[in-house]
Amino acid sequence: MAIFLHRVGRIAFRHRWYVVLVWAAVLALAGFGALSAPKASDEGFSMPGIESQKAFDLMEQRFPGTAADGASARVVFVAPDGERIDAGGNRRAVEAAVASLAEGPQAVSASDPFRAKALSEDGRTAYATVTYEAGPKDLTAAARDRLKGAVEDARGAGLTVEVGGKALDEGGGPGGTAEATGVAVAALVLLVTFGSLAAAGLPLLTALIGVGVSLASILTLAHALHLSATTSILAMMLGLAVGIDYALFVVSRYREERSRGHEPREAAAVAAGTAGSAVVFAGLTVVIALAGLSVVGIPMLTKMGLAASGAVTVAVLIALTLVPALLGFWPNAVLTRRARAGRAGGTGGTGGGRSARDDAPKDATEGWGTRWARFVLRRPLPVLLLGVVGLGALALPMTDLRLGNPGDEAKPVSTTERRAYDALAEAFGPGFNGPLTIVVDARGTKDARDAVRTVARRIGDTGGIVSVSPARFDEAGDTAVFQAVPSTAPTDERTKDLVTSIREERPEIVSGTGATFAVTGTTALDIDIAGKVQSALVPYLTVVVGLAVVLLLLVFRSLLVPLKAAAGYLLSVLASLGVVVLVFQQGHGAGLLGAEHTGPIMSLMPIFLVGIVFGLAMDYEVFLVSRMREAYVRGRTPGESVTEGFRHSARVVAAAALIMVAVFAGFVNEDDSMIKMIGFGLASAVLLDAFVVRMALVPAVLALLGHRAWWLPARLDRLLPRVDVEGEALHRRPAGADTPPSGTVAPREVSRT
Repeated sequence: MAIFLHRVGRIAFRHRWYVVLVWAAVLALAGFGALSAPKASDEGFSMPGIESQKAFDLMEQRFPGTAADGASARVVFVAPDGERIDAGGNRRAVEAAVASLAEGPQAVSASDPFRAKALSEDGRTAYATVTYEAGPKDLTAAARDRLKGAVEDARGAGLTVEVGGKALDEGGGPGGTAEATGVAVAALVLLVTFGSLAAAGLPLLTALIGVGVSLASILTLAHALHLSATTSILAMMLGLAVGIDYALFVVSRYREERSRGHEPREAAAVAAGTAGSAVVFAGLTVVIALAGLSVVGIPMLTKMGLAASGAVTVAVLIALTLVPALLGFWPNAVLTRRARAGRAGGTGGTGGGRSARDDAPKDATEGWGTRWARFVLRRPLPVLLLGVVGLGALALPMTDLRLGNPGDEAKPVSTTERRAYDALAEAFGPGFNGPLTIVVDARGTKDARDAVRTVARRIGDTGGIVSVSPARFDEAGDTAVFQAVPSTAPTDERTKDLVTSIREERPEIVSGTGATFAVTGTTALDIDIAGKVQSALVPYLTVVVGLAVVLLLLVFRSLLVPLKAAAGYLLSVLASLGVVVLVFQQGHGAGLLGAEHTGPIMSLMPIFLVGIVFGLAMDYEVFLVSRMREAYVRGRTPGESVTEGFRHSARVVAAAALIMVAVFAGFVNEDDSMIKMIGFGLASAVLLDAFVVRMALVPAVLALLGHRAWWLPARLDRLLPRVDVEGEALHRRPAGADTPPSGTVAPREVSRT
């Protein structure tokens, strides 16, 4: 691995113009494809295998032309205080608005609230439901303008009018603010870390190129693969974070090799062979975690994982090729001012073949990383206990974790969707915003209408149901749909219990009718998604952690180090989940993040954290511990190896973690509650994993284990292939050689007891 990547680095450095032109061509082709590709179609959300999805599918089959999850708008009209909405000018304003909406582009129908009896008991609030023939993403500007115009006309008549539903949801996407914030903070961190504008700018430049290639490719394939806007946001979030980090590690190693006396081309090649090897395996862990999302069985989640893993792969390829190529254009610009001044008369020697002890950087000083490592080595047990107890305390709120899908109630009160939600809840009760859709299949019964009436009456008599709407039959007259309104809010635990109770009592409800029914609707769908995610979490965790442990076994050739890495990761992900519950569910500090409504945690959040954070956590494990192993296999004691690893990597790992935190935290400013929660959760997880687990618990555990940390059973040692991530083969090469001597392999570390 190290020899191959060394060659890649030398070739990229030597033929830098060709490498740059190739990447420029790739970016241009991807951009052209994105501009010429058709807009992604709105396929809606699907979840195979759950009752809600089966009911949706049945509705689309029996009611052709009516999408079960198509675009709709619920327009809420509220009369001024002391007036009725169905009197005088208020009524005329509502009727005019409904007529305008019914005749609007792409509109299928607009219900008259006075004929449909959609009025509150006090007569002050009414609502009209507008349905469209297209999904939210496919609505034209003319359709949305007609909706907004009708609303403004009614407001001009003195009414308070708000719009809920999906019709005004244009899909969202990367807005620019979050990305700009992350890039700005990353630039500052890189400048402080490197002390050079060129060294700080190069990782940013290559990361942005990688993100550009990835996003353009996603947009090119969006229509064919039905990719959502959230897919591109996740790919951008991860692509930007790992793109900066991977380039950062290569540039940092290049500067280190230059300080050892290597000439620029050899320094770039060695950086690609050593840091590049770590980048490859770190990237592989992230890709495994993201691709493993397919285990959950949610098509949208699978697409998001595969798209994001593609962005990570692009980031790895750029770090291995474009970064060495750009270093060839400015070999000295990325060095510190002192290093550039010292090289004014030349570039130094080749420096090949020196040992680890004699090959220390000439400008190396005892930084904070070395001092911290020695502190932990002197007090490993207290540091370990304090870290574990602290993370355990943060993880405690997770025991109260409730899963769901926040809807309009989680949006800021500045949005019309949130105000419409609140107005309906106040006028019609908290459960009105989350009605249960009951699909009755009476095909084969003697009297389908009588069977549907019986089912509707029995469900209406169920405790927790406040009203049942009239049933709507299909053309054949043997399938009906009606809505049952719960007495509790959609995200209330009692609503979940109600759905479970209705399904469990299905045999009694349909007894004697010959019909059957299924419960669906947004509320039931959210409940089903949460259940499926919970049942898939353990298998997913097992697959991802198992594959990654095997990968780390190859990297570190140790049995205990991968297990320690996995245990530390579990601590950090549980603690980050606890912090998310603390803020978004329990409400502590939620206002500071713009989360004005607390409630259940997004159903997909645990899966996101488990998958994405595992890959990112292993990044730091590989980068930090690979330098420790590199020192250990060259004869350093376990304690010296830990100190050596921190001396070389602590500052860079800390900078990389701060950059990731900045990138993820930037997405907390997004209006979308899902993106806000993901950004906060990932930022918290990276912060805890990098600075508590990797910087404190890892050296403490390695100090306590000593030589045993690097133990590998002899039989397993013979079976495992050697990948030489630490680049030992490079140190045994003759100076300036492109390939190792015949028969040279990475040496086995001697058995220590």
